[in-house]
Amino acid sequence: MRLGVLSDLHANLPALEAALEALRAEAVDEVLVLGDLVGYGPHPRQVIHRIWEEGLAAIAGAWDLRVAYPLPGPLPEGVGKATLEWTRAQLGEKELAYLRSLRLSHRRAYGRMRLVAFHGKPGDPEERVDLLGPARDLAFFLEQYGAEALLLGGSHLPLARRVGRGLVADPGSVGLSLTGEHGADAMVLDTETLEARFLKVPYDLGPLLFDLRAWGLPPVLEQVYRFGRFPKKG
Repeated sequence: MRLGVLSDLHANLPALEAALEALRAEAVDEVLVLGDLVGYGPHPRQVIHRIWEEGLAAIAGAWDLRVAYPLPGPLPEGVGKATLEWTRAQLGEKELAYLRSLRLSHRRAYGRMRLVAFHGKPGDPEERVDLLGPARDLAFFLEQYGAEALLLGGSHLPLARRVGRGLVADPGSVGLSLTGEHGADAMVLDTETLEARFLKVPYDLGPLLFDLRAWGLPPVLEQVYRFGRFPKKG
């Protein structure tokens, strides 16, 4: 089976549309979304509705939870904080209820292969797992959940790593990729061989930048959309 995996959509509708079209061209059987549907970008409502239209399975990311709930503790100053209240104001109760309904994990068996997916560190969407860290740390999660494949969203960088007979992978980011180049990230996973293949999908920046400017959202996001990285400070 061919599983399409997306993550970190971040309210970027043109990027999502392009990623879905690319996965259709890859003839994937299913698509799984690893959270952060909203936050940063100018299309939170439209992205949620597109997920509904496609009937895609999705889990909650850190930004979905921040928007859906008034979580305790201040956010650090930055672009995300500047867009949080704006994002929440764009959503009605139906969309907010959907974000609250999202689970923190996805677990499914594909034949004899067991897959588990989270946003961030298992059990904590705010934290990150270093996929380049010690293999024993990654093996611990595979063993803990009895899985052959562990998918983790949130780093905004596509990476797959074999750990023993298992696989740990992050599909990167659809809407706010930090790979150093323009485009939406997507992943195609063969659930039989555990082969992961990454796609970099270009999309039209025009409508995205128009809406970003029209809503007065932080202009630094334009640099990220164009070049796949935040500008260096100083």
